[in-house]
Amino acid sequence: MLGRIVIEDIRPRTTTGSYPAKGSVGERVDVSADIFRDGHDILAARVQWRHIGDRSWSLAPMAMVVNDRWEASFVPRKVGPHEIAVEAWTDRFATLRHDIEAKRGAGQDLETELEEGARLLEALAPKVAKKHRERLADAATAMRRQDCAIDVRLTAGLDDAIGQILQGVPDPWDLTRSSVVALWVDRERARVGAWYELFPRSEGGFEGAMKRLTAVADMGFDIVYLPPIHPIGRSHRKGRNNTLVAGPEDPGSPWAIGGEEGGHTEVNPELGTIEDFDRFVGEAEAQGLEVALDYALQCSPDHPWVRDHPEWFHHRPDGSIKYAENPPKKYQDIYPINFWPEGRPGGDPGETADTARQALWEACKGILDHWISHGVKIFRVDNPHTKPMAFWEWLIPAVQADHPDTIYLAEAFTRPKVMAKLAEIGFTQSYTYFTWRTERWELEEYLTEIALGPKAEFMRPNFWPNTPDILSGPLRNGPPAAFMLRFVLAATMTPSYGMYSGYELCENQPMSETNEEYFESEKYEIKRREWDQPGSLAPFISRVNDIRRRHPALALLRNIRFHYADNQQIICYSKATDDGRDVVLVVVNLDPWNTQEATLSLDLSVLGVDGSFQVLDELGGETYTWHGPSPYVRLDPAMPAHILHVLPLR
Repeated sequence: MLGRIVIEDIRPRTTTGSYPAKGSVGERVDVSADIFRDGHDILAARVQWRHIGDRSWSLAPMAMVVNDRWEASFVPRKVGPHEIAVEAWTDRFATLRHDIEAKRGAGQDLETELEEGARLLEALAPKVAKKHRERLADAATAMRRQDCAIDVRLTAGLDDAIGQILQGVPDPWDLTRSSVVALWVDRERARVGAWYELFPRSEGGFEGAMKRLTAVADMGFDIVYLPPIHPIGRSHRKGRNNTLVAGPEDPGSPWAIGGEEGGHTEVNPELGTIEDFDRFVGEAEAQGLEVALDYALQCSPDHPWVRDHPEWFHHRPDGSIKYAENPPKKYQDIYPINFWPEGRPGGDPGETADTARQALWEACKGILDHWISHGVKIFRVDNPHTKPMAFWEWLIPAVQADHPDTIYLAEAFTRPKVMAKLAEIGFTQSYTYFTWRTERWELEEYLTEIALGPKAEFMRPNFWPNTPDILSGPLRNGPPAAFMLRFVLAATMTPSYGMYSGYELCENQPMSETNEEYFESEKYEIKRREWDQPGSLAPFISRVNDIRRRHPALALLRNIRFHYADNQQIICYSKATDDGRDVVLVVVNLDPWNTQEATLSLDLSVLGVDGSFQVLDELGGETYTWHGPSPYVRLDPAMPAHILHVLPLR
């Protein structure tokens, strides 16, 4: 039932409001709500928040911005579940002050209002800090003094100092509190980080991959992500280029998980031992890197689960287990899991579908628990959209209850609403359509949707210009400029991005004109690379990642603003910190083959400058002085981007 005051549409929130919105430690959380009541009395409001488990609430006053929309912000300091509430009340002091000013201007008698004000101050005095109570009592007395001029009495009771004392003090007369809104606060790495995907087997196993970590760290990456490191099945093993017949030396796809050596909690002996993996994790930590593992819930025909739990798989009418398909692709070496099993055929009659499902889901959770115990806190989740939403809704909070610092990246290139739902129910980050957004209008439209729209309150994008599965857009047979420009876009448009190894060497040969996969894909063979070959983009990547780390504006998502350029091959956007102390302007030539030039139309108010200002090109090192909002830029393929630090003119 509605009360006197209405509080509704509280944000941040997810699409349905049934799951927590997302924040991160050190990141400002903007809270807003529609707040109104009947009549013309003035309202006051505040936001309350706390980490669940804390006894006391933190408070911040809210301000009405426009059209009964109120806003406030706070910065969480703890990882884990939080709750937010909004309180509102009639600000009787501000209302009285407004009414007295109006009546005084009309020349009306104010004796009744002065007495009303004195009584109000006496009623509110017990609600303020003890040090201010005497001041309110003196003000109430002064308002009643008949031997003073009216101006003196009004000033004593209604001046700004009294208003400041009463600001944010709730009036119990009609204090209204909203329902509680949930917020999940992640650690900072959930918001910002650079991922590097590495196949350990191509480096000679864990021991060889450890030697690669220094180069990965020197390029400025934060996370080294490993595809599945588990035993690989031999039944229907794929050969080079995804052929159906594997040769004796073909290693198979790492995603065909499970063999006679074990399943998801075992290490492929060709990579080393679990002790070798532990050393790899330790060396990564020493280099300032975190290790992310692939969490792929599927099995090869040789996985122990196939033998021990046939009910966990889909069966055809002839009794055979159905392999995975994504037409026209076929994965004969992979069995998808049936997350809604009907119980073991011919098994114990007491084993129901519910108990079979519980056993399967707990086994899947056990995989995460196992690798967390070996120091892994970040998981890239393979194809989560092919598993039930109910499973993720249960699994992620179940693990976070004991390990709130874990991070889950959803690899779901699927329909937008499905991707959004996965984020809503708990996934920390999401792969995106960035790989296929190449035109300026596409990039501007897409970033406006995911960074400035309501999804940004719970869905964190992670931009990947390439993956082992995807070689797309200008990278296909593209020149180094294509790799440079796409890298700059990924690394500066969103706080989190990823890159599959070989990108720095500009590997650009697709399987075919229509197939987006790589020719001689590393998914099916061991690739030996010469990392120090001439023309490597490693120095360029290091420079961009260094810029990212030095500019806090690039660690934020919802601060991107686009500026107009009169050439569609030039895209221009800026990012600024909340306090305006760090402002970065990025200009990119989207044409990897030709020099492009443009006149920009900058919104100087967004950049925090007026008239003339300087920009330092963090990529090239040059400093330019620009006069007004319409500078000229020219970018050639040798350096197809500017990353400009905007500075007031000295």
